[in-house]
Amino acid sequence: MATTADFRNGMCLDIDGNYFFIVEFLHVKPGKGPAFVRTKLKNVTTGRVLDKTWNAGVKVEEVRIERRPYQFLYKDEMGYNFMHPETFEQISLPGESIDGVRFLKEGDMVEAMVHAESETILTCELPAHVILEITYTEPGVKGDTATNTLKPATVETGAEVRVPLFINTGEKIEVDTRDGSYIGRVK
Repeated sequence: MATTADFRNGMCLDIDGNYFFIVEFLHVKPGKGPAFVRTKLKNVTTGRVLDKTWNAGVKVEEVRIERRPYQFLYKDEMGYNFMHPETFEQISLPGESIDGVRFLKEGDMVEAMVHAESETILTCELPAHVILEITYTEPGVKGDTATNTLKPATVETGAEVRVPLFINTGEKIEVDTRDGSYIGRVK
């Protein structure tokens, strides 16, 4: 058991049989009345974020989570197949439990959040930034660097990313997997 004083970002809680990650929290001590804690919690299974307020000192059930590396192998009708690089154990996950799945390509390493007691995989995360090659975009025109206008581009995984006008087909770019935004060109 943990209390609200033990809260930290990324901590996993068991609330009414559902698992939630703490996205952010804030201890509030008003001038009048008792202290409380405001939290944003992300549901592990659905991905929905909800706000919850706790009284200070409330006991909560903490879930022990282990982070394990897995390498993406391929996708089939069963889902996305991964392999642990040291034990060669293979697992299959549905696309809904993988954050940033549209930027996943063969050979990429991901981190799986595994429930320590039951050994079940709760969710999977890609690295915050990935490097992808552009397979199609409208050609850039000389002199299109003055404005910050964006155009659509398709990357090698099939996802669409908004890129500056001077980016052309065949170039490698860095993409933020959390929101799908363009970060920069890779040389």
